[in-house]
Amino acid sequence: MLTVLATSPRVAPGLLSWPAWQALRSASSVLVSAGHPQLPALDDAGIGYQVVDDADVESLAVGGAVVWLPEPGAEPPVPAGAQLLRGSADLPGARFLDLVATMDRLRVECPWDARQTHASLAPHLLEEPYEALEALESGDEQAFCEELGDVLLQVVFHARIAAERDDGTAFTVDDIADGIVAKLVRRHPHVFAGVTVSGAEDVKRNWDEIKREEKRALAERRGDATGGPAAPSALDGVPFGQPALALAAQLQRRAARAGVPDQLTRLDGDVGFDEPVTSGTQVTSAAETGSGAPDTSSADIGRELFRLVAKARVAGRDPEMELRAAARQYLDLVRRWERSARA
Repeated sequence: MLTVLATSPRVAPGLLSWPAWQALRSASSVLVSAGHPQLPALDDAGIGYQVVDDADVESLAVGGAVVWLPEPGAEPPVPAGAQLLRGSADLPGARFLDLVATMDRLRVECPWDARQTHASLAPHLLEEPYEALEALESGDEQAFCEELGDVLLQVVFHARIAAERDDGTAFTVDDIADGIVAKLVRRHPHVFAGVTVSGAEDVKRNWDEIKREEKRALAERRGDATGGPAAPSALDGVPFGQPALALAAQLQRRAARAGVPDQLTRLDGDVGFDEPVTSGTQVTSAAETGSGAPDTSSADIGRELFRLVAKARVAGRDPEMELRAAARQYLDLVRRWERSARA
């Protein structure tokens, strides 16, 4: 009886299932491919074996129980009358190791990959997520999967480049993974630390408070927690490299959660920082100056934004740059308000 013992190249040699070790120990003959990674483990276990070519396995699988260990990785061929036994299996995420190994090889053996830098790859950090978003919106799940792979490649590529530095600033893909795991654990005390929550709103409040504590701790480490331009702000960490519309929305969401008064979004200059200003103040938009409140349906909002783009074009202005300038103005106003509130 021939048993084909399949193993994973992503599992350390010797880490086999108990049925696999039983089959190896009870076999009358163990056949292995040349250079098989399990050979040292077989030697340590005192299990004898014969190195053979794959083409000769069927002719040698005679007389008693025979176990064959083909090269790990691809789905092994199972001759007629043989049984397949999986000695080791991948854990979820194990294929990520293949990506890391592939990137390591490309960095050494491919001239194009070898000459890339963080700066030369920077445009892809923007382009690849947009392509993934487009695939998601198209409803093509296979294309979405492929585009997410391109996004993941950027993380691994940048990590590989960073790992090569010898100036004390190096980091690896493991450092990246370790950092995000630590952050997720820290920001989910209701999962990892026994904190009780009543629902998603409690989770969000805890998340925001933990982020504020992280920012305060970072400011203290930098020695600038006493105030001034470098004092921690609710808007710290908002990436200004994102598109202007998304940037404006994220700034306003962050500010609202931190209790920044809504009237600052009017961007009409000094709103009176010496006067008490409360959050939640209703903002009056241009659309509300007519006969009634504006229609806030998604279609109406989209049309209004589109018309504003057209208005900017007619005026010879770039809407992206204009909105980015407004976002910068809003950032300054919020930080002024925060300094005023701390005073």
